[in-house]
Amino acid sequence: MSKVLIIAEAGVNHNGDVELAKKLCLKAKEIGADVVKFQTWITENIITKDVDPADYQVENTKNNQSQFDMLKSLELTFDQFRELKKYCDEIGIIFASTADECESLDFLVEIGIPFIKLGSGEIGNIPYLRYVGSKKMPVILSTGMSTLADVEISIQALRDGGAEDITLLHCTTNYPCPYNTVNLKAMDTLAEAFKLPVGYSDHTKGTEVSIAAVARGAKVIEKHFTLDVNMEGPDHLASTEPEEFKAMVKAIRNVEACLGDGVKLPSVDERKISKVVLKRIVAKKTISVGQIISAEDICVKRSSSGIPSNAWDLVVGTIAHKNFNVDEGIEF
Repeated sequence: MSKVLIIAEAGVNHNGDVELAKKLCLKAKEIGADVVKFQTWITENIITKDVDPADYQVENTKNNQSQFDMLKSLELTFDQFRELKKYCDEIGIIFASTADECESLDFLVEIGIPFIKLGSGEIGNIPYLRYVGSKKMPVILSTGMSTLADVEISIQALRDGGAEDITLLHCTTNYPCPYNTVNLKAMDTLAEAFKLPVGYSDHTKGTEVSIAAVARGAKVIEKHFTLDVNMEGPDHLASTEPEEFKAMVKAIRNVEACLGDGVKLPSVDERKISKVVLKRIVAKKTISVGQIISAEDICVKRSSSGIPSNAWDLVVGTIAHKNFNVDEGIEF
């Protein structure tokens, strides 16, 4: 079984500073993430100047600036992303970024992202999804703010464009996301409805939900992380600090090891232990050769000899082929 892909979502937690972005890359490597991911856009291509900030953005930043101004302050240049990609290659962590429009997507494909990650805001964006599909690369699609029908339309648009390798991430778009709105069972619904790999994009505080998602079959975990939740910016408060993220990675790897292959068989260690723990059929009283063995002649105990207790009905009524002393294992 391939291991769960763990994405450290740096997002915009670099606060528009490429040096801080590099620190996030290095820390993501140190805490065991497989991928460090950012967000790439040209502000003028994705939003008009009159859009108000979301409530969580006002709450988290204590600032009522427009979304345009906020995004412009967080925007990194293509040259800065080239620098980040090169740095990630040097330190040995996969670089990825979500492209929010076509020009940024073309750029990211050019510098060699391993997959295209789409945020929940692209659900139903038919022309863009078809354009993404035309790249014929693996796609990971977040599905916050959507119904099953919305997801189906989006998958079809990706396929219309040419995408074949699609993974769906269940997501609840809120920062932070309250536990009672996670609806983790919806991840199962996505898997059943579309027969595609699924995962979870986690905006909750803590790490329990990501770990639970892996136990439920998530193949990808995306979790926001930051160097310090007290830093200024819209997403820091809904992010995980390095030590907590590192503990989550360890827990996820432990859960993966626990999942196994689903075949119900004793493990190698269990087979060894069973020799002294599982009970066997032994003589309850002296049994003579040629005697018909009755239920009163035998009992079940832990023993180093004797046939397993589940053969009880096969033993009762048989003829003893030898003499058995008390507590001697019954053997055919």
